[in-house]
Amino acid sequence: MEKFIQYLRQTFAEVKSKLPNDKQSKVSTLREKALNLIISEGLPNSKDELWRHFPIEKQISSSYDIQLDADPYQPVEQYFKCNVSDINTDMFTMLNGWYVHKNAPLTTFPNGVIVGSIMAAVEQYPELVLSHLTKFYSDKADKFVRLNELLFNDGFFVYVPDEVSVEKPMQFVSIVNSPQKLMINNHNLVILGRNASLSLVQCDDSLQQDQSFTNNVSEMILEEGSHLHFYKMENKDAQTMELNHVFVHQKGHSTFFSNAITFNAGILRNMIHVDLAEPFADAKLYGLYLVDKKQFVDNQVYVNHIVPDCTSYQLYKGIADDESHANFNGHIVVRPQAQRTSAYQTNKNIALTDDAKITTKPFLEIYADDVKCSHGATIGQLDEEALFYLKSRGICERNARALLMYAFANEVVNFVEIDSLRERLLDMTQRRLSGELSACSHCAFPCGEEKSFSFKIDLSKI
Repeated sequence: MEKFIQYLRQTFAEVKSKLPNDKQSKVSTLREKALNLIISEGLPNSKDELWRHFPIEKQISSSYDIQLDADPYQPVEQYFKCNVSDINTDMFTMLNGWYVHKNAPLTTFPNGVIVGSIMAAVEQYPELVLSHLTKFYSDKADKFVRLNELLFNDGFFVYVPDEVSVEKPMQFVSIVNSPQKLMINNHNLVILGRNASLSLVQCDDSLQQDQSFTNNVSEMILEEGSHLHFYKMENKDAQTMELNHVFVHQKGHSTFFSNAITFNAGILRNMIHVDLAEPFADAKLYGLYLVDKKQFVDNQVYVNHIVPDCTSYQLYKGIADDESHANFNGHIVVRPQAQRTSAYQTNKNIALTDDAKITTKPFLEIYADDVKCSHGATIGQLDEEALFYLKSRGICERNARALLMYAFANEVVNFVEIDSLRERLLDMTQRRLSGELSACSHCAFPCGEEKSFSFKIDLSKI
């Protein structure tokens, strides 16, 4: 890691004056502080408990390219077709770390909603952005968050004013498409005013790339009575490494709902940190990860119950095939003042081969006595009795395995509350499981051309 830190020092010295908003004092101070912390304290490694299963030292390189300018604008439809399409959303695009939506840095809607580049928002609305930037996570960040602060060049920004309900979901698509070995640091900020509501879909995808390293930080701030539904979809190539850090700060009577679904990954880490900071805040966190070959996915969930009368619920499920590795680390903290807390955590996994590796660590840390809390984790294989039952009904073994995996996975997908998105994700889950985890020419879920089937039923015989 020392070589990588030296690379960071040298790179920052070279690109500092070229990074956006370098003259903005808070941004400049943030970058300098981050560099000093990285130099003095280093970066996480396998000796750190939260990074024990993550092969960061083996994967990180001592040289990456930094793209200092956005690519020339061209309509996204010319080079990319989103897998999660036709779900009736307002779609916005990030390309190689830069916001490129319709060549317009910011879009302001008639109801006061602002969407666009965070760097453009810093220039046009500095008081709004800088008063929230890094405000609620400064004492919780690891050194890869500091790396993001050091070199972030752009990110998406969403502001929903008080009492505004955004009816149409927003979809952010972040694409990597470059022959260069890119390091991308995006810093995203979502602010919901009092009694505001929003559904946000974020998709990570890759086209052409060479061992890219994406290091994202997202801040989500929910004022009193606000509601945020956040859906994260990941479909990355095998040579990618991606770190996602999501910090959520909830005020009273707010609700946060997240559902993170991983279809493909190279080396992936999803970290979500939720602070329930005022009474009657509620958080529901769901996740599904489907990995095979030599893919690795690491989910880190931290829920911090700070005050009384808050609730949280977690359900994460995973399927690992071939020589893949999936890790889950769930941590719930109930502070002494957080009486009448309800907190539940469940992690369920299926290993399809002897070489697939699954590690899980659910963890409760409780300092209050009037609470309802539980946690649990399971690692197993497909149910042999259920498999036998399906085979006895004339279903071949591969189709039976695909059906059981789909039944296991779709519980998480069914919690998606956008109907069109849920239907699309159920279809993608079928294709992912049948096409790569247990391929079969007679598969019940065809992964090639879509075909329609009709069955005539003689109701007089029933």
